[in-house]
Amino acid sequence: MNRTAQLSKLQNTQNWDVIIIGGGASGLGTALDAASRGYKTILLEAVDFAKGTSSRSTKLVHGGVRYLAQGDVHLVREALKERGLLAQNAGHLVKNQSFVIPNYNRWNGYFYTIGLKIYDLLAGSLSLGASKYISKEKTIEMLPNVQEKGLANGVIYHDGQFDDSRLAINIAQTALEKGACVINYIKVVNLIKDNKETVVGVQAIDQETGSKYDIKGSAIINATGIFTNAIMKLNDKVYKKYIVPSQGIHLVFDKSFLPGDHALMIPKTKDGRVLFAVPWHNRVVVGTTDTLIKSHSLEPVALESEIQFVLETAQRFLAKKPTRADVLSVFAGLRPLAAPKEEGKSTKEVSRSHKILVSKTGLITITGGKWTTYRKMAEEIIDKAIKTGKLHKKECATEHLAIHGNKHTTTVDRENHLYIYGSDIPKIIELQQNQPELSEKLHPDHEFTIAEVIWAIRYEMARTVDDILARRVRLLFLDARAAVESSEKTARLMAKELGHDEAWISKEISDFKKISKGYLLSEFQ
Repeated sequence: MNRTAQLSKLQNTQNWDVIIIGGGASGLGTALDAASRGYKTILLEAVDFAKGTSSRSTKLVHGGVRYLAQGDVHLVREALKERGLLAQNAGHLVKNQSFVIPNYNRWNGYFYTIGLKIYDLLAGSLSLGASKYISKEKTIEMLPNVQEKGLANGVIYHDGQFDDSRLAINIAQTALEKGACVINYIKVVNLIKDNKETVVGVQAIDQETGSKYDIKGSAIINATGIFTNAIMKLNDKVYKKYIVPSQGIHLVFDKSFLPGDHALMIPKTKDGRVLFAVPWHNRVVVGTTDTLIKSHSLEPVALESEIQFVLETAQRFLAKKPTRADVLSVFAGLRPLAAPKEEGKSTKEVSRSHKILVSKTGLITITGGKWTTYRKMAEEIIDKAIKTGKLHKKECATEHLAIHGNKHTTTVDRENHLYIYGSDIPKIIELQQNQPELSEKLHPDHEFTIAEVIWAIRYEMARTVDDILARRVRLLFLDARAAVESSEKTARLMAKELGHDEAWISKEISDFKKISKGYLLSEFQ
């Protein structure tokens, strides 16, 4: 995945069938769907792939137990099917994760067991395993650090767990392999309309060089997530709000707070939400919150009230109680929820299902949705483009399409930190064998190597230190202080590969340190 080659493709193509604005889960999925059907497809991402919401999830591929409790059976059934397909199509990144619900009320054990049996039934042949009631003793065995006082029983069920930004990169690679043109750091600044006010293209600027492009196409798709409203401002004569951002935060702790392989699920916190503690890359991710935010940002920051809520909830259910000093990283993401018709609706009442809107100008916009259903959303978007006469009909080809790197789950060695690269692992090992110095660790406390940085630059379109440390090797999410300590080494490696000077190195280090502050608690910034 080479940016220069992709720019050349952009410059040498007159007209596109599909132009996609936005390189998160929805946009990348749509690019893959369109390209795999044979449409001439281009995706333009203003910053880096999955820079926004799509790299800041709870790392779950799930049907949504909470949505089942809300009675949204259709959403759950669809998500469970997609969960199963994703486990097949990206086996190197999606794993079967067992979740244990500790119950401190005896009757809850029976209640959740019944509910989760329905969850299993909805998954059908794509089920990841049967849920079952377990005793207090078994619950303690599976969750060695669970709060034992008052514990009555437990329930175990299965869902999927994954690495979000790694999946985004792999989808981009797959789309490219299917013929799409996929470019990061190209910002759409305007929509091109004909004399009938129909959108026929976009105006974009290369954020690195300042070069401007007028790009014409048949179907123009707005998949900009939390930035949907900004694109709609360019589209509509009368502005209205299409999405409302809801913030979710996560705290990352050492694995000692959740030893073993099982995740912890709290079905009802004191404010009626769900909280997860999930093993991830030998750490534990705990979250999330659901806070209505008035303004959106590319780098949202966790509110102190959210941090306190997650900490206090974790402390209630864990015997070894995490404190602020134990937080390795804190990350916040904004969900682009479809704006409710009624103002003031709480975020937990706003539907997680997606909406596809077709404007009078012909612009197609996707709002809402979640990672698990990215493929289905993409299919529906392109089907909508066909239905509105923007494209000639071609059938969707992604249901059983392997994502770049795919390996059958049973052959994935998750003890080897390179597992996220799937079928590319031998190439990274070859890099290290050819240049032994590339085997050096990026940071002494973490397994990531210099070879992974080089790989990300050469084959994953990483352009900045943040691209590498946040979304290619995930160090910023796993240990923010270690990421800061690795920033200079990373910047120097990048400068050598990309031909940048000392001024670029200094700016990159400075920029990354500013970003990293949002991942550190205030007292450690």
